[in-house]
Amino acid sequence: MELRIRDAQPEDVELIYSWIVELAEYERAREQVRATPGMLEDALFGPRPTAEALIAETAVDGAAPKPAGFALFHLTFSTWEGRAGIWLEDLYVPAAGRRAGVGNALISRLAEIALQRGYTRLQWAALDWNTPALDFYAKIGAARLDDWKIHRLDGEALARVAERADPRG
Repeated sequence: MELRIRDAQPEDVELIYSWIVELAEYERAREQVRATPGMLEDALFGPRPTAEALIAETAVDGAAPKPAGFALFHLTFSTWEGRAGIWLEDLYVPAAGRRAGVGNALISRLAEIALQRGYTRLQWAALDWNTPALDFYAKIGAARLDDWKIHRLDGEALARVAERADPRG
């Protein structure tokens, strides 16, 4: 089997979106997907892209390559390091392609991108019940940051906090 990783192209948006929905279903949160393919296309390929994506493809015995997974990521910034890093928002390999090295190849390419760009880190979050993912991350040597807890403001809570902002800036 031949495996290659390439940058996503605009024609990949529908596929990436379908995988985002599959991942949300796997994570038991399909109802939380509010994005549309148009929003994803703008985020990845619009006038001011805010994210990037990689596509993994596999080919067997010279056959045409078939999509096998994706990684979607964006920049972070570390004040302690004084440099940027990568936040891996989604890493997804459909069930049929798991255990074939696709996830490892995607993570390896992201690590390579981080180093090529002079970034200091590659970070992500994983659900505490997703044992296959947690085992995979441990196997590749990723440090688990149990001391840090992710927080989020969204929806009504985000609007409520924004209302308290000083209108004078």
